[in-house]
Amino acid sequence: MIDHDVIAQATPMPILVAPQAVLRQKTRLVRPEDMDELRTIIPRMFAAMYQAPGIGLAAPQVGLGMRFAIVDVADKDEARNPLVLINPEVIAETDSMAVREEGCLSLPNQYAEVIRPEAVRVRYQDMDGKAQEIEADDLLATCLQHEIDHLEGILFVDHLSALKRNMIMRRLAKEQRQKH
Repeated sequence: MIDHDVIAQATPMPILVAPQAVLRQKTRLVRPEDMDELRTIIPRMFAAMYQAPGIGLAAPQVGLGMRFAIVDVADKDEARNPLVLINPEVIAETDSMAVREEGCLSLPNQYAEVIRPEAVRVRYQDMDGKAQEIEADDLLATCLQHEIDHLEGILFVDHLSALKRNMIMRRLAKEQRQKH
């Protein structure tokens, strides 16, 4: 389990914004020798995600080419429920699809409706290296699929038509230029 006090004291990591190349690269599996680094990085990732605010953050979004992500879909008025997924993979998904509006911390202020399987089962390792499985539907299912996509170099806009994707990427580029 992630210590909330450690997260509260952690310095948030900078979140990369598309079109950063690392966001398009497939990640490598986390190895046992990576775990010390992850124990340092993960609280900083949660700090960045909560500050943003967001509900998920994958390693490539903070410039790391490793296969892990964090999620917390708890509502503002609920207790935090941080989840760390190391080497996650979708092992089952429903045939029924769901449409949900998605956004991404690496594509700030950009949103679109994405169609994904309604429910999924994900296998992953926890921080102790133990194999875990989680069954998810609704927002958590969408979030898990979105973060696992990041680990494959896929952004949510890749699920859209070329026209919609290009419109969003142009709008993002324009907003980023105006910020700097």
